[in-house]
Amino acid sequence: MTTFQLPARLGHQLQLNEIPYGPPASVQEALSRAFASANRYPEFLPQRLPRLIAERLDVAPERIVVGAGATGVIMHIVQEFGSDGAEVVMATPTFDGYPILVAMAGGRPIAVPLDAYGCQDLEAIAAAVTERTSLVVVCSPHNPTGTLVPPAEFESFLARIPEAVTVVLDEAYVEFVAESARIDVLDLLDRHPNLIALRTFSKAFGLAALRVGYALGGVGRIRRIARRQLPFGMNALAEVAVRACYEAEDEIVARVRRIGGHRDRLTDGLRDLGLTVPDSYANFSYLTLSDPDIDRVGTALAGADIHVKHYPTGIRITVGDRTATDAVLETVRSTVQ
Repeated sequence: MTTFQLPARLGHQLQLNEIPYGPPASVQEALSRAFASANRYPEFLPQRLPRLIAERLDVAPERIVVGAGATGVIMHIVQEFGSDGAEVVMATPTFDGYPILVAMAGGRPIAVPLDAYGCQDLEAIAAAVTERTSLVVVCSPHNPTGTLVPPAEFESFLARIPEAVTVVLDEAYVEFVAESARIDVLDLLDRHPNLIALRTFSKAFGLAALRVGYALGGVGRIRRIARRQLPFGMNALAEVAVRACYEAEDEIVARVRRIGGHRDRLTDGLRDLGLTVPDSYANFSYLTLSDPDIDRVGTALAGADIHVKHYPTGIRITVGDRTATDAVLETVRSTVQ
């Protein structure tokens, strides 16, 4: 069997929330076979992949739109609902793509600070909605803090948002959340046609290099997003990889569980050093710090060839393997003690 390896990167790459494992062997085998047809173009506009995802979720295919990773779908959403001076309300800090893509589309990002616990302040976000607002973004789990929006709070929040305003629920890390704690998106979509759920295969499924994401929503809004799609814009390997990942569900679930254990070990280890780390429901931990500690700890991590993501309120550390976690804890311990 031919395996595919991207060029090696030095040090511990803990800044992009990638999982530390390559695709399962069965997924690699499916991709290897698919490469025999690499001389053929993909579908002009994707049809089979949305049907595959829709079948998995037990929804109509017309309620699914796919894109080049979650970022590609976000770009289409922003172009359709958040351009030409429209206000887009979001937390800060948040996934960098939102303020960047809104600005690129000519929209106006309206940033609402997180609360003292690293959670999105849904009351403040709802209060920031004005007649100029066209789009609101909520992430659960939140990036970069990993905190979770309780389902009841999100439902109450939705009730406060005018139906003309589109609400994106970014669930890029939802597979790391216990099913009992997840928002029931399908139920909410039936009652809130302005809701769009956003998901990706880059994180738990380990397909970041293939760029596969999708949005789930009502037919009307999904059609508006889909008309922004680039012809031949979806990688032909995406459908192959997604199907193979669905067939390897048990292995994917086991990996997610393993990463959760590493995350808890990282979080507990940082807390044992007297540091503040919110409960995370994703594949990263957020080390809450203030200046100059952010620079001091960040400099120490960089000196140990550990690459992390810096924010004004702290440092996000992706969960790697045991060796990476040991390196992070040892470096931070030597810095703060």
